[in-house]
Amino acid sequence: MRHFHYIWASFLSLGLISPVFAQDLVPSAESQTTSDLDSSTSQTQTAQTSRLDALKELKNIKAKDLRVDANATQPENQKDPLQPLNRQIFAFNEVLDRNVARPLAIQYKEKVPTEVRGSYRQFRKNLGEPWNVVNQLIQGRPLRAAESLGRFTINTLTTLGFADPARRIGLSAEEENFGTTLGYYGIPSGPYLVLPVFGPSTFRDTVGLVVDGQARPQKYLLEDREGLYWSEQVLRGIDARSQLLDIEDVLQGDKYSAIRDIYLQRKNFSIAEKKGLEPETLFIEDDQDSSQDQDQDQDQDQQDNPDQSSDATSEDYANTTQVAFI
Repeated sequence: MRHFHYIWASFLSLGLISPVFAQDLVPSAESQTTSDLDSSTSQTQTAQTSRLDALKELKNIKAKDLRVDANATQPENQKDPLQPLNRQIFAFNEVLDRNVARPLAIQYKEKVPTEVRGSYRQFRKNLGEPWNVVNQLIQGRPLRAAESLGRFTINTLTTLGFADPARRIGLSAEEENFGTTLGYYGIPSGPYLVLPVFGPSTFRDTVGLVVDGQARPQKYLLEDREGLYWSEQVLRGIDARSQLLDIEDVLQGDKYSAIRDIYLQRKNFSIAEKKGLEPETLFIEDDQDSSQDQDQDQDQDQQDNPDQSSDATSEDYANTTQVAFI
């Protein structure tokens, strides 16, 4: 239950260090006069007071508010009744991203060759194919499961999973997770929820996140190597964050609301697509995804290296600010 404990450790860490981050925009004490210090103290107290006032709004939430099946078109008080708390966690994640995740992602992208990043990404995706198969079987889609199993077999036997020759023979990838499987069977998502470190989620997807963590092959391959396991998880997050560097400036206005609506809409689109339903029009056009697919095909024609895959951007910026890393 590593991921389950990690989620709750993240909540605890947020509570312990939130007063520190409340001062993030306050100038350092060493460069201020006495009056500046008084002003800074006042600003900090004001920020903490407004934070407490916002959190007090949560007492008005009723049980029925938590049974919603959230989507981007609903009013804010319906899809996001936990918004006061969510915004505080979002602010914490933004500070973490700005000071840790983004600088590491920039260095990673500059220092690690494109081919190496692409091969690592494809290897990690290939390890996830057996779990894709399990979810597709649970969803009652055996043909799609057979295709995923075929992808895993071909890619593993030919390149150990470091490239994607299966795509060139028509076996396309389809990312799965347990949260999507629950949604496939009509289980309501619950309200939108921002997790410390992990980022955008819902009640349903948080349960799915815990289950997915137990199904990840690395958990068992590196069972007795805690340091190596967590190093791989950190690298996974940095790699995912690096894929967002080129699109993060697209978000305008209220970043929190934009990420929330993108996340909910992409999740509902994914579920509707798997069920064969007519999905609602997306806020984000598929032109971007199509362009990425074209880039993938070009890269594969050259060296079977899918570096431009939409793995991390499949939920767009929303899903892997999910670590600030994801």
